[in-house]
Amino acid sequence: MALIVSLPIGTPPQVQQMVLDTGSQLSWIQCHRKKKKKTTTTAAKHNTTSFDPSRSSSFSVLPCNHPLCKPRILDFTLPTDCDHNRLCHYSYFYADGTLAEGNLVREKFTFSPSQSTLPMILGCAYDDSSDGKGILGMNLGRLSFASQAKISKFSYCVPARRSRAGFTPTGWLYLGRNPHSAGFRYVNLLTFSPSQRSPNLDALAYTIPMRGIRIGGKKLNVSQRAFRADASGSGQTMVDSGSEFTYLVGEAYDKVRQEIVRLVGPRLKRGYVYGGVCDMCFDGNVMEIGRLIGDMVLEFDKGVELVIGRERVLADVGNGIHCVGIGRSDLLGLASNIIGNFHQQNLWVEFDLANRRVGFGKADCSRSV
Repeated sequence: MALIVSLPIGTPPQVQQMVLDTGSQLSWIQCHRKKKKKTTTTAAKHNTTSFDPSRSSSFSVLPCNHPLCKPRILDFTLPTDCDHNRLCHYSYFYADGTLAEGNLVREKFTFSPSQSTLPMILGCAYDDSSDGKGILGMNLGRLSFASQAKISKFSYCVPARRSRAGFTPTGWLYLGRNPHSAGFRYVNLLTFSPSQRSPNLDALAYTIPMRGIRIGGKKLNVSQRAFRADASGSGQTMVDSGSEFTYLVGEAYDKVRQEIVRLVGPRLKRGYVYGGVCDMCFDGNVMEIGRLIGDMVLEFDKGVELVIGRERVLADVGNGIHCVGIGRSDLLGLASNIIGNFHQQNLWVEFDLANRRVGFGKADCSRSV
């Protein structure tokens, strides 16, 4: 369950829903074009959720001659080109194959009559098939929302997926100091010099030093090579709120799967793979299977641990099937470890950009704070 935030954009502000994504740089919103013909009920309903540029006095579009609309711009890797209107067009494929495309624009976030950002670079996507949600890019890139808004610290809390009927948990986002940070445990971010960077290593990601994995109290025999970023990007461990599941490089994934097979092998749903990446799935008693697997722990520097309780090891993927929320990263065409939002449920995750560290703290994200 990704964290969806509602933010006021434009002048006057239009509230837009955006998926908080610490793995992306460009923020983009769903825009809609003026309709020349009468819209259908479905289209009209869709347009109530998208951004109307014509209603904002602070909206502007980047022309083709803007410096960002050129190839090989430092720290901005999205392909850009000129569209038929001589405007700057971008397109980007996410790891899951989703395509985002539109025009680069300038627009500001207006939190109150006296508090707003300067106009920022955003994407304005035109896609009538979209659900209306955009992306709030929060990585270390200079064009992320965090960088452009000059935010030195932010934190969020992803709510648990399970909830009572009729109740949708909302989670939390702090821009600035989190009043609950006294009990957070911090691990330093890894940085990469220009000589260490390569096309497969994401220098703008929140990379933290992972040290090991435990399942049911047993430390898995995974070499440190699986958690150490090399020139190819292999072994890099990223905290990514925009990724649903956690993904591990081949060696680490194989060790996790071996242990799951040892603990509950006869209960595995044979030949079943969810989403092309998760093959540790079950259609039996989820509480019993979770009890047999036990807690899962991701270990980091300084003794910091991310504890995944047995009740959160298995993800409900529908039709009575539950899968361990971990896949092989190479099946996504990646060579890195990714900690997705499924394993960030009921957890404060703080990004202290000024001190270049990430903090973790226990939380009940569905409750008022």
